[in-house]
Amino acid sequence: MTRVLVTGATGFVGTALCELLAQAGCIVRAALRSDRPVPSCIAEKVVTGDIAARADLAAALDRVDAVIHAAARTHVLHDSPVNTELYMQINARGTQHLAEAAAQAGVRRFVYLSSIKVNGEESNRGYRPDDGPCPRNAYGMSKWLGERHLQEVAARTGIEAAIVRSPLVYGAGVGANFLRLMHWVDRGWPLPFRSIHNRRSLVSVWNLGDLLVRVLMRPAASGRVWFVSDGDDLSTVDLIQRLGTAMGRPVRLLPVPVGALRAAAAVTGKAAVIERLCGSLFVDITQTQRDLDWTPPLSVAAGLARTVGWYSRLR
Repeated sequence: MTRVLVTGATGFVGTALCELLAQAGCIVRAALRSDRPVPSCIAEKVVTGDIAARADLAAALDRVDAVIHAAARTHVLHDSPVNTELYMQINARGTQHLAEAAAQAGVRRFVYLSSIKVNGEESNRGYRPDDGPCPRNAYGMSKWLGERHLQEVAARTGIEAAIVRSPLVYGAGVGANFLRLMHWVDRGWPLPFRSIHNRRSLVSVWNLGDLLVRVLMRPAASGRVWFVSDGDDLSTVDLIQRLGTAMGRPVRLLPVPVGALRAAAAVTGKAAVIERLCGSLFVDITQTQRDLDWTPPLSVAAGLARTVGWYSRLR
């Protein structure tokens, strides 16, 4: 794969991905909604406008060998129901439009970054690639429809399609709940999470980017759904303690019953946040490791250390 078009190239995942693609010898072309500076690892940029609005993509796809579609409307807690259509427009129909344009342009391979939320919101046994979809919100449904649209275009045109479903991604540039948790640990606040016993899969942005490059390059990756993680699932307590170690901060955890946490969260409107801290959601990456001969290159400790290094520069 010589020239790779990346959507979301200047975003959280896209920035790390483009660096890895350039290191692998690819010519990286960024598809941008509006003109802006790009990192030096991006050799070319094309302003496409809004892909979901059926932008003309001919120039962006000219002489492109492969596409990695990482742009999306990401999940927002407590998002208004009126925004449901935005998820469908951007994540589902936008993916369909890009896939159709790529196939028409003669692009060989299309890699779609999807989400484990296609499978659901909670799992106590670990999701596997052959599990049926069970999205529980507009974001998960839109990513699943994006997958279906891509698979339909691939079946009709012959473009090679591969899908990667990711759990929570952390790393340099992370926001939302993970960044909030880092703030809590950094400030040394007592946290009422000692009684939580759960299991969650995470993936650093660098391990995710490494797998996306592997899926792009391997002929056997086409036509399949791949799961990704750091390969070391953590409880909320484990994660907090490891963040404390990486930050050099003492961690104080209080043994508040999970039921009490959920009751307090319901009263304060934080139920969704607490469910993500208390519930289990993990994935089985055995097939990914075996069939793609892939091992996450960074350990959790190394990924958290890089993330903390970025966080420290913000202070």
